[in-house]
Amino acid sequence: MKNVTIVFWNALAICAAVVIWGVIAPDQLESVTAKVTSYISVTFGWYYLLIIMLMLAFCIYLIFSRFGKIKLGKEGDKPAFSLLSWFAMLFSAGMGIGLVFWTTAEPISHAFKSTPGAEAGSDQAIKEALQYSFFHWGVHAWAVYGIVALVLAYFKFHRGSPGLISATLEPLFGKKSMRGVPGKVIDTLAVFATVVGVASTLGFGSAQINGGLSFLFNIPVNFGVQLLILVISTVLFIGSAWTGIGKGIKYLSNINMGLAFVLLLLLLVVGPTLYILNMFTSTLGGYITNFFEMSFHLAPLNQESRTWINNWTIFYWAWWISWAPFVGIFIARISKGRTVKEFMLGVLIVPSLLCFVFFAVFGVSGLYLEQNGITTISEFPLETATFGMLQNYPIGELMSFITILVVAIFFITSADSATFVLGMLSTSGSLNPSNSVKIVWGLAQSAMAAIIVYFGGTTGLQNVLIIAALPFSVVILLMGLSFYKIARKEVRPKREKKRKPSAERDDSTLAKE
Repeated sequence: MKNVTIVFWNALAICAAVVIWGVIAPDQLESVTAKVTSYISVTFGWYYLLIIMLMLAFCIYLIFSRFGKIKLGKEGDKPAFSLLSWFAMLFSAGMGIGLVFWTTAEPISHAFKSTPGAEAGSDQAIKEALQYSFFHWGVHAWAVYGIVALVLAYFKFHRGSPGLISATLEPLFGKKSMRGVPGKVIDTLAVFATVVGVASTLGFGSAQINGGLSFLFNIPVNFGVQLLILVISTVLFIGSAWTGIGKGIKYLSNINMGLAFVLLLLLLVVGPTLYILNMFTSTLGGYITNFFEMSFHLAPLNQESRTWINNWTIFYWAWWISWAPFVGIFIARISKGRTVKEFMLGVLIVPSLLCFVFFAVFGVSGLYLEQNGITTISEFPLETATFGMLQNYPIGELMSFITILVVAIFFITSADSATFVLGMLSTSGSLNPSNSVKIVWGLAQSAMAAIIVYFGGTTGLQNVLIIAALPFSVVILLMGLSFYKIARKEVRPKREKKRKPSAERDDSTLAKE
């Protein structure tokens, strides 16, 4: 494996240590990390709400500021991918399996199991269920990804810096520091967060595919089947990563977005169509109206409500931050040639609207069934909630089969995107890491997922990821500050240059007078 750095070996060693802990003492891993994450949620809940809003405000500011015309590349660079392919790839990497996993399960949970505040099963709880799903998967999440991706793309393609998190902080801390131990620590943290995050997703994905196969073909739900799913998927995503972004990942992302929209349209037609459209419109209005209240709501005087916020909103905010290195680097890699304004509009608005549409169609279809006493979706395990919902509508088996395909391809695109990103981070930011490095990271991710799922350490692994999010949130804020510092110097001379001729004309006019 050529060009690998100390970051590669450090991250590999840390990942191995966490896996060994999960194998030897999964209960202890879960217990210890649960206490730490609980402390973080209680103590730093206010911090997470404020910084996420700060990131979103900065993204919106960039759209309308003078920085909007800056190109993420050299002057003559054109976008490497069409808008459709770009949206498909950033959506697949950014949400992927998680979106299919939660579109039914989360609204059902908010409405009938653990509500934000209203009585479970009430009309208010059902209304708030979809509204908070929009909130958790909307512009807040994409603002986190957007900042990391923008800064990385700017420094890599516009300024020619290495494609590393640490390289973006050189304007603040100097090249010597960021190419020394502090920089290596930051890049190692990014690699570790990526591996753990994707391993958790692979665990979820294999469980959901297994659940779908059980619904359709009565295949047993057990570790052996999930391991077989992991093995087949690993071969496929390593093969996809081998072919590179321009082929495997691009084609799979485009195919999957097509399949996902076919599934969406089918459910919209055979499901409670008018109810879905009415709920979507009403919820979108409620989301906009209550945007700031939800964004800053901590319920300091209501312990039950605060517990819900910790378990859902704070968890999600930390989750998006922990995924930011992986998703941000990947989005940066596919965004060369776009302007800052075009980039931010694309990353914030389009994926958020897509998330809203998916939650409205799948979530409302599930809510409708339980609200009208047709079936109790809330009693299904999370990984089978979507399949349990689909079985109650016409052509349910066909839609379940398409869902399995969508989950499987999201599974592959998330994993092969991650192997590419890990290859970049562990080879000094190379845009084309060697296939041997990508294979090692692909096998490492799958092995971690398989071992942790077998020994029951998935929750502990998620907790480790949430813990890693706290220090990385500071890194993201510093990245935004670093971009602002450098970009302001770049834009200011152009403005002064434009003023100069008019100033000279004024001087000459005065001289004649």
